[in-house]
Amino acid sequence: MWFFARDPVRDFPFELIPEPPEGGPPGPWALHRGRKKATGCPVSIFVYDVKPGAEEQTQVAKAAFKRLKTLRHPNILAYIDGLETEKCLHVVTEAVTPLGIYLKARVEAGGLKELEISWGLHQIKALSFLVNDCSLIHNNVCMAAVFVDRAGEWKLGGLDYMYSAQGNGGGPPRKGIPELEQYDPPELADSSGRVVREKWSADMWRLGCLIWEVFNGPLPRAAALRNPGKIPKSLVPHYCELVGANPKVRPNPARFLQNCRAPGGFMSNRFVETNLFLEEIQIKEPAEKQKFFQELSKSLDAFPEDFCRHKVLPQLLTAFEFGNAGAVVLTPLFKVGKFLSAEEYQQKIIPVVVKMFSSTDRAMRIRLLQQMEQFIQYLDEPTVNTQIFPHVVHGFLDTNPAIREQTVKSMLLLAPKLNEANLNVELMKHFARLQAKDEQGPIRCNTTVCLGKIGSYLSASTRHRVLTSAFSRATKDPFAPSRVAGVLGFAATHNLYSMNDCAHKILPVLCGLTVDPEKSVRDQAFKAIRSFLSKLESVSEDPTQLEEVEKDVHAASSPGMGGAAASWAGWAVTGVSSLTSKLIRVHPTTAPAETNIPQRPTPEGVPAPAPTPVPATPTTSGHWETQEEDKDTAEDSSAADRWDDEDWGSLEEAESVLAQQDDWSTGGQVSHASQVSNSDHKPSKSPESDWSSWEAEGSWEQGWQEPSSQEPPLEGMRLASEYNWGGPESSDKGDPFATLSARPSTQPRPDSWGEDNWEGLETESRQAKAELARKKREERRREMEAKRAERKAAKGPMKLGARKLD
Repeated sequence: MWFFARDPVRDFPFELIPEPPEGGPPGPWALHRGRKKATGCPVSIFVYDVKPGAEEQTQVAKAAFKRLKTLRHPNILAYIDGLETEKCLHVVTEAVTPLGIYLKARVEAGGLKELEISWGLHQIKALSFLVNDCSLIHNNVCMAAVFVDRAGEWKLGGLDYMYSAQGNGGGPPRKGIPELEQYDPPELADSSGRVVREKWSADMWRLGCLIWEVFNGPLPRAAALRNPGKIPKSLVPHYCELVGANPKVRPNPARFLQNCRAPGGFMSNRFVETNLFLEEIQIKEPAEKQKFFQELSKSLDAFPEDFCRHKVLPQLLTAFEFGNAGAVVLTPLFKVGKFLSAEEYQQKIIPVVVKMFSSTDRAMRIRLLQQMEQFIQYLDEPTVNTQIFPHVVHGFLDTNPAIREQTVKSMLLLAPKLNEANLNVELMKHFARLQAKDEQGPIRCNTTVCLGKIGSYLSASTRHRVLTSAFSRATKDPFAPSRVAGVLGFAATHNLYSMNDCAHKILPVLCGLTVDPEKSVRDQAFKAIRSFLSKLESVSEDPTQLEEVEKDVHAASSPGMGGAAASWAGWAVTGVSSLTSKLIRVHPTTAPAETNIPQRPTPEGVPAPAPTPVPATPTTSGHWETQEEDKDTAEDSSAADRWDDEDWGSLEEAESVLAQQDDWSTGGQVSHASQVSNSDHKPSKSPESDWSSWEAEGSWEQGWQEPSSQEPPLEGMRLASEYNWGGPESSDKGDPFATLSARPSTQPRPDSWGEDNWEGLETESRQAKAELARKKREERRREMEAKRAERKAAKGPMKLGARKLD
């Protein structure tokens, strides 16, 4: 009969970790750390070895085994499994640490907060359950009978000497252990029975001893209870009631907790209130849950880390999964996520985040985008490309400007993880449409900024087709900060252009901005022109530098450029776009004006209308503080020699840009007209024409596109076009450049580039003009290919700046 020889301990589904016992309550039990064999989950195992001649102790251990198995309460040590043989008893509980060891570790780690102690003592409400609901006397309340789980929750154990308060089970069992008998109240020494006491009197005395030990250390003798020591003043009156000589006046456990939770009491704090709400969250109304989660994030910084990880986080995940809590859980969820390891974050939070991106709730979508920086590092590339990016791109088409704005900003974080198709094709289509057709100036500006910052991640062919065209388009934007962003975009990505592109595509565009009606645009244009000219001149003087200068042009990526782009573009993403967020939450006071549609250039032969000054409207939410810029002539003269050291567009300069702006729609008429070159010569291909291939509708050659009809703005939303972006008076008032740029196009400018008619022929219809532009592009392409073939056929390297003599 082989089964009679089986070892029950070996077949037990839990095993002890080979480490010394952690200790436990003085008595028969030894506490060991253990784990479940099947899953490896940590547990605690109380072990009692049966010894000959110790029948009394064995009966006490078996009674404790039975009590722990039958009593179920959140604040009593949770029983999981057990094993009883002739040789031993094993009791498996949740993983816990003795309170004494826990307090010592917390003090060594930086101190124990009173918040933790207040909730820990509140959890000894298990005494109220035992006395008032079960009529049981614990008879062993002390430091050694309390344990702490991984969330910092205090659990009552040590049920060895429990007995019935009704007397039908006999009197209290004899302990026989001096370490435990010192916690007995003084009335137990009176055998006369004349002392009047309540059934809870002895346990409440022991609770007073526990409070003393928590704040002052191990209790040396009963006389030490007279001195409260380090016990907080708000707790001292209630402590004195517990250790009073008259057992009749000692409060019931329920009344003791009620007194401590009174206003100003030791347990009257946010931490206790949060824990009590979490314990009853399943029966709370949805409105109460919403309010609770909104206020929770403010308190998490003061809460213990273990409590946030093991108690708050599961409740947040449950509230999202089953409670329809929505976006309100995101802020506390990501705040708690900071306490998790990378592996825990992947297991617990990332699946929830991925699921949230598929939600149609706008509030959740915009909060995810705003807080993407907190979790982007934990997302792998397949997850981003297959599960997140397809949902994020819908934000580019959203009618809410705030969502479009946050979607653009999120690309700064997503771009490094996007694959070839998503980054170089799908994203570029959306960027082209936003830059050309979005009615919000700040969004167009931030699209240009974002493109400059992610340019290093684009493929070489995409960079060649997109960057020059996109930044050239930005320089013709009616919104002045967009024009500044276009200039700075050229400067920040200077290492991605060939010398031929610098000379034939970029410098002509920048030179046109030297007569821009906004001085801030002119200043940045002159600065960029000097730098590009210096670069061209250095290669002309030493042609051997050409290979080094153009080493990044055809490279797969240029990681070093990202830092430079961040320095110049940070102001726009954090400044202009955040301002848009303020605007869309303001209830519009006037109907949207027609000026929020950019004006087309003045047709050839028709004088450009003079700009109409728009009075500045003082505001408190959107006004940019004007910053004075230093005008150091020596630095300006040497700027060309310090290309890589220059800070292209600091925050102070950018704020000055916006401070000088009036209503952009008015300035846009002037600035846009200034970009039109009216020459009788044959128009050549414009740099931005390549960018048109990325658009779903129209092209830049068709002129500035009117934004497509949008849904009416949400209530309380104000468009950026309704906002006056400037100072006390129009920026072009008294500016000779504004007059110069707005004069009739029939008069050729002395600095006109002749062949470069950037806007095409406005007198023709759009369809005919588009067809003409395509033909010209094809003709220009053939000419360029022929010239390249001739250059390749020539023998020997051609020096830059040298002229071939016949």
